[in-house]
Amino acid sequence: MGEGIGGEGKSRSILIVGAGPVGLTAALELARRGFSPRIVDDGTGPTPLEESRALGVNARTLTLLSPSGVAERIIVAAQPIEQFRVRSAEKVLIQLDTRQLQGRFSAIRALSQGQTERLLLEALSSYGIEPEWRTAVMAEAISDFQRPEVTLRRADGTSETVRPDILIGADGAHSVVRKALGAGFPGEALEASFYLADFRYAGPVDTRFGEVSIFDPGMVARLPVSADIIRYISTLEDFERRIAHPSAVAERTWASQFRIHFRHVEPMAKGNVFLAGDAAHIHSPAGARGMNLGIEDACWLAWLIAEGREQEYSALRIPAVKQVLKQTYSLTRLVTMENPLAIAARNLFAPLFLRFGPARRTLLRSVAGYDTPRPPWIDWAE
Repeated sequence: MGEGIGGEGKSRSILIVGAGPVGLTAALELARRGFSPRIVDDGTGPTPLEESRALGVNARTLTLLSPSGVAERIIVAAQPIEQFRVRSAEKVLIQLDTRQLQGRFSAIRALSQGQTERLLLEALSSYGIEPEWRTAVMAEAISDFQRPEVTLRRADGTSETVRPDILIGADGAHSVVRKALGAGFPGEALEASFYLADFRYAGPVDTRFGEVSIFDPGMVARLPVSADIIRYISTLEDFERRIAHPSAVAERTWASQFRIHFRHVEPMAKGNVFLAGDAAHIHSPAGARGMNLGIEDACWLAWLIAEGREQEYSALRIPAVKQVLKQTYSLTRLVTMENPLAIAARNLFAPLFLRFGPARRTLLRSVAGYDTPRPPWIDWAE
């Protein structure tokens, strides 16, 4: 299929709110199709490298970012994750070899969100587009969804009122654009808090695997961040004493606490105002789908705008969003359950279920992000 709709379409003014991975991807995908989007963010710059929440970059995202050349840069910078394990005490409940995925890319790699953003920024700058940092969007309510009006306020106190042809809200879970639309954000939050800590090691460590250790109740997950940093995520406040460090600790580089919510907005657009990424849906980090699903939103939206079919965006994306939220909810419940009977059933049946080839392949395709519709503008087979 073609990727353009003629000169008149390319001259449409597009404002992207939010310069995280989703907003940057939207800008990049539009720029390489001949558009000149404007992108603003109220932050001072990209996510600090030591505070990156999103880590996993799956095969679907690499496929989507290949035409722009960013996928190849991610592969060079990222840590490959070859194995995933879930264990309860000494029993391995789930073991998945990500290298068994057929296709151009392995199922998943680890790269800090800050690094991913910097690679996207580098690619975007080649089109002469730079985010306008420290620029906040002020919008009490959007009344005209065809030509939305918003005010941009800069750190120096100056402001500007704009009426873009297309407004894209990629401004996170507390999205100003979503609130200005008057859109609800229904869903629920898990009762448990989650805790996170990143450790840098003085000696060599094995970063080729991810692992979840279940303590019934509670769990501690281990994920690589870089060649010498490992992240631990847990539902247990005292989880750091349970960590079996693989080498001498040089420093704890970052720690955080958060709650997990499962929410999505429907529809994901009104008129010419569109929501993508965390502005439209949030869920558990189980399965590493959050950033990847948002990048998927951005790529689909950019393609649809170029095709003159942007009004199809919400209908095309909502089924994928609902599917991923359902999957991440199930995975999260699987490792955080407290009922003794449910725990016993999980420990018995999970290993049996994954002995079957189709079950393993389904789980592997989910980790790779290949369980959502293929991008029709890319010809590579999966």
